[in-house]
Amino acid sequence: MKYHIWTIGCQMNTADSQRLGSELERLGLAWSERAEDADVVVLNTCVVRQQAEDKIYGRLGSLRALKAARPDLLIGLMGCLVGARPSKDLVRRFPEVDVFIPPSETTPLTDLVRARALDAAARQLEAGTLAARWTVQDEGPDLALAPAGDGLPSPAPERDAHASGILAAGGITLPRHERGSLISAHVPVIHGCSWVCTFCIIPSRRGPERSRTDGEIEAHVRSLVEQGVREVTLLGQIVDRYGHDRGEADALPRLLRKLDAIDGLERIRFLTSHPNFMTDALLDAVAELPKVMEHIEVPIQAGDDAVLLRMKRGYTADDYRRLVERIRARIPGAAIHTDIIVGFPGETEAQFQATYDILSELRLDKSHIAKFSSRPGTVAAKTMADDVSDDEKERRRAALDALQGRVCADINARHLGRTVEVLVEGRQNDRWRARTRANKLVYFEDPRPLLGRLVDVEIGWTGPWSMIGRAADAPAARAKEVIALALA
Repeated sequence: MKYHIWTIGCQMNTADSQRLGSELERLGLAWSERAEDADVVVLNTCVVRQQAEDKIYGRLGSLRALKAARPDLLIGLMGCLVGARPSKDLVRRFPEVDVFIPPSETTPLTDLVRARALDAAARQLEAGTLAARWTVQDEGPDLALAPAGDGLPSPAPERDAHASGILAAGGITLPRHERGSLISAHVPVIHGCSWVCTFCIIPSRRGPERSRTDGEIEAHVRSLVEQGVREVTLLGQIVDRYGHDRGEADALPRLLRKLDAIDGLERIRFLTSHPNFMTDALLDAVAELPKVMEHIEVPIQAGDDAVLLRMKRGYTADDYRRLVERIRARIPGAAIHTDIIVGFPGETEAQFQATYDILSELRLDKSHIAKFSSRPGTVAAKTMADDVSDDEKERRRAALDALQGRVCADINARHLGRTVEVLVEGRQNDRWRARTRANKLVYFEDPRPLLGRLVDVEIGWTGPWSMIGRAADAPAARAKEVIALALA
């Protein structure tokens, strides 16, 4: 029996899908690359923008035909489209869905898989065609069926002592197709959000803030490192509010210091931060801890104070300027990434120009630029007219994107001829794909097995979105040849 998980949206969804895959494999299911070959298909959804939601509806349409041809196919709908509980309208619109799964949950699906398997096993036992047993391990229930019958999970593979030790220590096991190849992983540290910006649907879909404990996160990270992961990114809708729901204002710096001490872990990142909660203690932790990368994700969203007020962001453009100054003073060379929304309700040309000007002035390392998309149930949808045309939104987005491209090209050009440390994440088009401490993408060719290793790379070409180089310890005679091949 096989499963397939299709994921769209943020890194939190990626982490949720990873955990669900691990739970399904504990029940004896195996990963399938194609939904058409799977017995269980899950769509892990995002509704931050209408475009993402439309993709989900398209995928559900294709699964409807698959379900008609294969009635035993189990379809699960997971994530922010579902929210804390599915609406009656959602259930009515998609009768092909067998189970609706809230964000970061796994039990609705795993319970259904167990129930279906036991029901089918009972029927086959009555017919004398199957011998089955239900076993309960220390870490939870596992289904074991022998021999496998139609529509049933395959017999659960024997547990190795290593995997059992990981689970017993409170960690997680990666899905089998990711073990040994996943170098960078996402680790949620705080679920939900209680800030409620007027444009954002996340609080209503993921609920209020709920921080995990330091011990739980540390066990999670240690288990990933034992399975080959070398970099973790700590996740939260507002990650620098980690611990605030427990009255702990500086819990994230404390957590970073604990994780920095883990042997085998090479790099730590965290995202996404909010300007209001970026404390000096947090910046000091980034500056002082060798494994915490000099890479800060802190959205501005708009450069005009009136727009920021309507967004309920809680800071001014000058506040953001001062934050950038503070980051650069404490962490020289830090890469600062931001998010920007264009075409927010009521945004005038002059207000957009203020955003353009501050982006030009601050020269940040990366900007994630999105056109405003009205989301049902948000304050903006209820009280503000979506009065900027789609064509104008696109014009503004393209203008900022072009500006950011020029800024990134200038920033990356400074690396030409320099040697930078990269973590090798994988292969792409016969080249190694790697990232610098500042999260800049670097490609290089090298015949050696370098996956998961830290490598010094001499940069021979730069562009706005990536750089190309050669390993500094590669034979000098091949330097020009390697760069020429990389540029080909």
